[in-house]
Amino acid sequence: MANVPVAAVAASGLVGGYGVARWTGKRPLGGVALAAAGSLAAYEWNRQAGPRAAAGLTAAYVAAFAGSHPLAKKVGAWPAVFTVAGGVAAASWAVTRRARR
Repeated sequence: MANVPVAAVAASGLVGGYGVARWTGKRPLGGVALAAAGSLAAYEWNRQAGPRAAAGLTAAYVAAFAGSHPLAKKVGAWPAVFTVAGGVAAASWAVTRRARR
């Protein structure tokens, strides 16, 4: 990936997936955006930090997507999405930063 941090790709997948679903009214289309960014992120996580890190970060990505739904009932949809996206981005940054040393 040409100088785009994988943390940004992962966060953008969560935010973009929700945005696409919300603005088009087509949840499956949002799922395509979520899955595309998640797949690219998983590829990069594997390349940069190895398969175990990629599996863990991919699980975190999926858990963030799932966890944003109950969180949205408490804080609202956009705040929930931004919260989980920030969490995944932070985890991605921490793991891939450590792996590059």
